[in-house]
Amino acid sequence: MVGSTDTLKGAANSGIAAGRFQRLMTSPWLLILVVALSFFWQLGAVPLYDLDEGAFTEATREMLASGDFITPHKDGEPRYDKPVLIYWLQAASAELFGFDEFALRLPSAIAATLWIAGLWFFVRRCLDARTATVAGLAMALSLQVSLIAKAAVADAVLNLFIALAFFEIYRYFLDPDPKTNRGFVLRAYLWMGLGFLTKGPVAVFFPLVVSFLFFLSEMGGANGGLRRWFRAVFSPLGWLVFLAVAGPWYLAIYLDDGAGFFRSFFLQHNLGRFDSAMQGHSGFPGYYLVMLPIILLPFSGWFLSLLKDLRRSWSDPLDRFLWIWFLTVLLFFSFSGTQLPHYLLYGCTPLFILMARYRERLTNGWLAFVPPLFLFAILVALPWLLETVVQVALRFDLGLKAHQVAMIGAGRFALDLHYGAAVLAGLVAMLGLMVWSRPALWSRLVLAGIIQTLVVFGVLVPKVFEVMQAPVKEAGLVAKALDMPTVVYRTSMPSFSVYREAVTPNRRPQAGDLVFLRIDKLDRLERDLPDLDRTLVYQRGPVALVMVRAPE
Repeated sequence: MVGSTDTLKGAANSGIAAGRFQRLMTSPWLLILVVALSFFWQLGAVPLYDLDEGAFTEATREMLASGDFITPHKDGEPRYDKPVLIYWLQAASAELFGFDEFALRLPSAIAATLWIAGLWFFVRRCLDARTATVAGLAMALSLQVSLIAKAAVADAVLNLFIALAFFEIYRYFLDPDPKTNRGFVLRAYLWMGLGFLTKGPVAVFFPLVVSFLFFLSEMGGANGGLRRWFRAVFSPLGWLVFLAVAGPWYLAIYLDDGAGFFRSFFLQHNLGRFDSAMQGHSGFPGYYLVMLPIILLPFSGWFLSLLKDLRRSWSDPLDRFLWIWFLTVLLFFSFSGTQLPHYLLYGCTPLFILMARYRERLTNGWLAFVPPLFLFAILVALPWLLETVVQVALRFDLGLKAHQVAMIGAGRFALDLHYGAAVLAGLVAMLGLMVWSRPALWSRLVLAGIIQTLVVFGVLVPKVFEVMQAPVKEAGLVAKALDMPTVVYRTSMPSFSVYREAVTPNRRPQAGDLVFLRIDKLDRLERDLPDLDRTLVYQRGPVALVMVRAPE
């Protein structure tokens, strides 16, 4: 009898503990702590990376230096790759907090935080607060979202506005009364206008296409029909809001630069990216099916658990809206000439909502934990893999360039005992979470996401950036101290100009110049300048500084 009583008490205590744990895992306070960890921790701890962060931040630096807040420039030349909003945000942050990595990345971290907040309020309205918190946790801890939240580029800002536009579209669908749903329409146009000011047509294209397909799927439903879609799409007041937000800058840059921006941005950097691969970023039709599990780490198996009930989900309007959103982005970019992992993020917000809504369907421990276990196994083996790459490349003459050999070699030594201990501890923790059977699988995966964030941003990223970008930063600081005429030679690493705090033209070197270049270009420099003396001023890892002088 006593044994039975103790057993019942033990079961009751276990149930109480399990309930407390579940309440903790669905607490908004946990979400706030995770956002701080994933988006703000280590925000300014590593140098800017090339090509992207260097290009954006150099344009911001030149904007502040010149006082020209209309036409972005990079190394003295107009930069027509992106519209202006991200430069304005970075410039404002740099003015408030100083021109450094933290300030330049801060707008992205804030935008990602607002993105989470927008998702939380939307899911709480459509479902419940606990599901909203779980969706926010999954999004904040997924690998690609946390990467762009810590990057001084436009992607976190754009994803914020795209997601907000989609949330307003669904709110408009839920409210068929024209007297009360006008605000949803106007706010959707506001977010699309801000997105258009961030990265152009993509911020309008997907909301229009997805909303059309969704309202088409709702033909005959109480809240649906294309008539409502046309009413919103051809809203004069909505387009007036859009033009009031985006129009002034587009008009200003046209008055400053003529049609040059429009030809370059719309034809080359938008239509051109879909038609052909730019900057070597080509792929294949299945590229994003391969990349999606990496983008969602450690939640790849959680996403796969949704697929078995896809047909049943199609009958629910919210599920159908979310799936149409994701599938439209996936199909469109699968057939784009230029393919980059972060493009798919435009369609990943709905996946986090679906994963949270159906979190209890995740019941297969192997499906849940094989992806993060595989990641950590690769991280543990990475020093050996780097050594193997060098040996195989040299043995079979695979054509590794000098700067690549230098980085791989430096990387092998950077991945030291501290790194090995950290990633091995992460692997053991993942195994422990896998065999810990009491909490729900989804909540263990959230803990796995926290471990992934600690290891990736606390250990891996600093090691990688120490090898790849710290030499570029050092070279820039050396060039700044020397205060000589400086040029870039056959190298595209714009963060050098950021750290040098000066425009660095890309032209043929001449006597009296300091030359920044990748080390695989040293032989070419010698062939191009046979009549000039060259003195190696700085060399570390993949880059070098060479002083060019007339022979004495």
